[in-house]
Amino acid sequence: MTTPPRKNLKELRSQRWFASDDIRGFAHRQRMQQQGLVREEFMGRPVIGIINTWSELSPCHAHLRERATAVKRGILQAGGYPFELPAMSLGEVMVKPTTMIYRNFLAMETEELLRSLPLDGAVLMGGCDKTTPALVMGALSMDIPAIFCPAGPMLNDRYKGLTVGAGTHTKKYWEQYVVGDIDQPEWISLEAKMTRAPGTCNTMGTASTMTSIIEAMGLTFPGATSVPAMDAGHTRLAWACGKRAVEMVWEDLRPSQIVTRAALLNGVAAYMALGGSTNAAVHLPAIAGRAGVALTLDDLDEVSRRVPVLANVFPSGNRLMEDFFYAGGLPALLNKIRDQLDLGTLTVTGRTLGENIEGRTCTDDDVIRDPQSPLIAATADCPEAGMALAVVRGNLCPDGAVLKPSAASPHLLRHTGPALVFDSNADMLAAVNDPDLDVDENTVLVLRNGGPVGAPGMPEWGNLPIPKKLLQRGVRDMLRISDARMSGTHYGTCVLHVAPESAVGGPLALLKTGDMVALDIGQRRLDMLVSDAELAARRAAWTPPPQTYSRGYARIYQQQVTQADKGCDFEVLAGNAPTAEPSIY
Repeated sequence: MTTPPRKNLKELRSQRWFASDDIRGFAHRQRMQQQGLVREEFMGRPVIGIINTWSELSPCHAHLRERATAVKRGILQAGGYPFELPAMSLGEVMVKPTTMIYRNFLAMETEELLRSLPLDGAVLMGGCDKTTPALVMGALSMDIPAIFCPAGPMLNDRYKGLTVGAGTHTKKYWEQYVVGDIDQPEWISLEAKMTRAPGTCNTMGTASTMTSIIEAMGLTFPGATSVPAMDAGHTRLAWACGKRAVEMVWEDLRPSQIVTRAALLNGVAAYMALGGSTNAAVHLPAIAGRAGVALTLDDLDEVSRRVPVLANVFPSGNRLMEDFFYAGGLPALLNKIRDQLDLGTLTVTGRTLGENIEGRTCTDDDVIRDPQSPLIAATADCPEAGMALAVVRGNLCPDGAVLKPSAASPHLLRHTGPALVFDSNADMLAAVNDPDLDVDENTVLVLRNGGPVGAPGMPEWGNLPIPKKLLQRGVRDMLRISDARMSGTHYGTCVLHVAPESAVGGPLALLKTGDMVALDIGQRRLDMLVSDAELAARRAAWTPPPQTYSRGYARIYQQQVTQADKGCDFEVLAGNAPTAEPSIY
């Protein structure tokens, strides 16, 4: 799309660094030429930063260094000049104690790279779970023209005639290995096969959930989310992002013009239709907060009640992201829920969402279902079965908790049972395989001290393992509750993100083993059946657990982080108040 420039050369940010005739301008130009650049390469044209989260310890992003070359080509061919800037890579699985603790770190780094350097626009390269929201949060806070280039999902694998991928199948086959249905040689073989190429998880885990939300919000090209990382089309996508970034600079098309409340609700609708990860319920309020838009858990719950799960992709379905790509990707899905969207929202293409998805039809109605025949049909016993998210409240979670009905067992969505409480992940893992553990299929497994402050960082501990003695009896799901998160690739009846968390004195801290706990998804209630008088006595006796860190970034995190229902952002980073441009002397 060609649009007449709205900005002139003198208005570009980079000119503050490069255009002046004083000693500072001389020094800036001099240092660029120190790298072998010709003065005319970077003078008199938009300068585009490529924020690249490539790392050799981030397999999801292992190809992004190569893709950055294509981004650079696009920038150069559009008349801009590229500079590639490495940023913290949040490779899920490898980063400990959890990538979530560093989401805000990357958001800060992105914002300050864009602010402190002579950049007119940016291409944001990422895709792994926390990378996407972090890059977008930082770009929103700086608010110069920016386009997101998703890393793309990995390729599928095959095992005994079945299509398999990451995360969901890892959990499934682990349970089979624990009970002896898979032997060690076969387990080792699976280890080497199931994730056989760079790219993000190929299920509808947090990675594809978040990139899809960002696409629905309008911050990347239509269809970008599902292009496989190893597809030649992904290189072409990277090129297009570079080219478009230059055009957006001249148009002065900034994230704040795109990320409105209407755009965010479009993202929420996509999230629900995809059966996306519960982690999005943390990231969406954080992104909205950076845009200065109010978005609550109740908003998410309201959309989930009217937009059923349509994407037949693991863990809610039985297909993978490569199948979703062939079926038409997100534009095809969005067309099926057009009546739930604001089609007039602006996107990075310069066109509206409605214009972007016009004519993008589905080619496989088994992969992307129609609203009249959703993936999981509601039943008289469980009308909530086909929902991607439910927000519950009660005396155990007054500020809310979430669960994913479409990946849960319907018979457990209305359940009362005795609690078995673990105070730490280590305690739980040490006990779970004990044959004498006092537990049966009616027990409610509870983990506390897994929240943003308590862990810290709210790790993905929420999919509590089924005790081995029950696995051996064929039990594959139980009601589980925690103030932690759960991998978007996992499944089960898991109530997550309990707020306030136990470490700051939330009611979860007062629960004891043997207390009866009641979940009623229809009433959106989660309660411990303990009298107010008893709870008051327990609170009077409660003392906060010691915090793990006394210094460093993790200590700052514990002091600044908000609770899960508010997005776990830092209080000092939230909001959209402008920050001054840096002084140049």
